[in-house]
Amino acid sequence: MTDDDALLRAYDEQMRGISHAERPGVVIERDGPLLRVTGQYRGFINGPRDLGVHGAELDDLIARQRDFFAARGEAVEWKTRAHDVPADLTGRLRAAGFVPEDTETVVIGVAAGMAAAPVIPAGVTLARVTEDAGIRAVTAMESEVWGEDWSWLADDLIARRDAAPDDIAILAAREDATGVVVSAAWIVFYPGTEFAGLWGGSTLAAWRGRGLYRALIAARARLAVARGVRYLQVDASDDSAPILRRLGFRAVTTTTAYVWAPPA
Repeated sequence: MTDDDALLRAYDEQMRGISHAERPGVVIERDGPLLRVTGQYRGFINGPRDLGVHGAELDDLIARQRDFFAARGEAVEWKTRAHDVPADLTGRLRAAGFVPEDTETVVIGVAAGMAAAPVIPAGVTLARVTEDAGIRAVTAMESEVWGEDWSWLADDLIARRDAAPDDIAILAAREDATGVVVSAAWIVFYPGTEFAGLWGGSTLAAWRGRGLYRALIAARARLAVARGVRYLQVDASDDSAPILRRLGFRAVTTTTAYVWAPPA
């Protein structure tokens, strides 16, 4: 058993303020304690738990990021966690025009404890997807589930595959009769850490309640164990968090993306 404080400490040390996005077309820069990423769907800002700046100095740091992306005409996401220091960071982000998206729960599980044989419902085949057409079919399903155009995600996943094919595995469950993707998810490995991230777990409405979400967790956990990964981390929605906790994941904090976008 690993206690929550140890899990959170490992997460802060290995997944905060460190670049895990290296690939062609992506530019990673530092501005003080922050890591700033461009060349993706939108800009991204990450930092350590304690930024080490306060008051007017923190306001200046925030304004510099906003103005940097304003000059590029791009939106940017500043990823915050509930235990960040200073505690008034989110209030200062709001004052600078950043808007919070939905809060998610950061859950962490021990990969070896999740790596059971996936149980797949009859009439469905679960397999790894590597070709462009399959990846685009996965993101079309994600668009349908979430009611948004996620075509940008296909380009991002294809770029990740091309840059480091061993560091991402995309899994899709297809209905045998039609070949339609009914559920999908992917795992991202972070070399040099004990972590892998689980992303994208979504299922078409007609196929929910049949164990596909759990099967995708198990299948990705097996890949992680084979890779020697110790921990699995998920930014879980309110729908996913209870399922993951029943599977043995531990909630260690929450995360909220604060987004600034240029005026329309």
